Amino acid sequence: MKISGRQPVKEWILELSQEDRKRVDRDNQKVEFGWPPGMPYCRGLGNGLWEVRSDLTDGKIARVIFAVATGRMVLLHGFIKKTQQTPGRDLKLALKRIKEIG
Repeated sequence: MKISGRQPVKEWILELSQEDRKRVDRDNQKVEFGWPPGMPYCRGLGNGLWEVRSDLTDGKIARVIFAVATGRMVLLHGFIKKTQQTPGRDLKLALKRIKEIG
């Protein structure tokens, strides 16, 4: 998804190490082409939002929040998860972005 000419999730993924990029891409593909896969790869967050769950190197955990719009998986936000619960600011950002795509 482009926001003001930017692709924030793609930019975030490109900041990861090569191994972590592979893991996030693989998990996103599992969800996209195996919809709906369910746990442990995907979980609903409510309000039309879903998360792809990825285990990264060094014990890190990544999440990509997405929505399904016009039959497509639209990546809204990606982040390294540091707490048990998805932070409210990350959910708010994803909701803001989904409104921008209409």
